[in-house]
Amino acid sequence: MISAFVFISAEPRRVADLATEVADLEGVSEVYSVTGDEDLIAVVRVREHDALADVVTKQIAGLDGIRHTRTSIAYRAYSRHDIEGIFSLGT
Repeated sequence: MISAFVFISAEPRRVADLATEVADLEGVSEVYSVTGDEDLIAVVRVREHDALADVVTKQIAGLDGIRHTRTSIAYRAYSRHDIEGIFSLGT
């Protein structure tokens, strides 16, 4: 499974509507409205890089009101549960 974070800059009048539209796309598991340089962050989970390219460049970038996107692909996930397990080995 490929997980990616898509940072989205949007036209202000479209941010709320875009959040819903992006969340409805296949492959998008979550969308957050955020502060900072971007307006939204979408979490995309797909099986192949080609599918990621389609979601980002065809589906998300093609929506009305998207100014630009920037994508970061995750290569390893950490969670509090995993980290606590590492430090409790042998105790």
